[in-house]
Amino acid sequence: MAIQDNQIVSIEYEVKDGDKVVDSNFGGAPLVFMFGKEQIIPGLESGISSMNIGDKGDVLVSADDAYGPVNDEAFQEVPKDQFTGIDLEIGLTLYGQDEEGGTVQVDVKEVKEETVVLDFNHPLAGKSLMFSVVINNIRDASAEELVTGVPQENKKDDECCSTTGSTSGGTGCGCN
Repeated sequence: MAIQDNQIVSIEYEVKDGDKVVDSNFGGAPLVFMFGKEQIIPGLESGISSMNIGDKGDVLVSADDAYGPVNDEAFQEVPKDQFTGIDLEIGLTLYGQDEEGGTVQVDVKEVKEETVVLDFNHPLAGKSLMFSVVINNIRDASAEELVTGVPQENKKDDECCSTTGSTSGGTGCGCN
């Protein structure tokens, strides 16, 4: 039976850009997500939709269904003096912070006399990717998972919750 929207799916995968492995979780923790909620790239979700528990397969995902095409507007030229103390070279990956406090990865595309050209595209933008996938588990989502969209396997224990002494844990911090 095909995977249905709102089911919790657990997979192991390896993803390649050509012959280069760019990511893999084989031998580690599986990727767990709610199907149909855009929690993984669309081409991979579509490619596994007819798979069942235990199935293995390869899914070729086009750039448009992965991280999108290279966006020319995602290149930014910034003053070189913002990188004091950094040995700038083409291909260097830098990390910064966006307006919301999240981490942003950029690549140095060009180093000019007074400026540096940065690429804010996802590193895999414009690339077709080959996923080798194993479906570990498929299950119906709980009522809480349906509301939050977060699989139980992905929840972090609250730091304020105690695991000793009582089953209710701490108080006032969302502990059960």
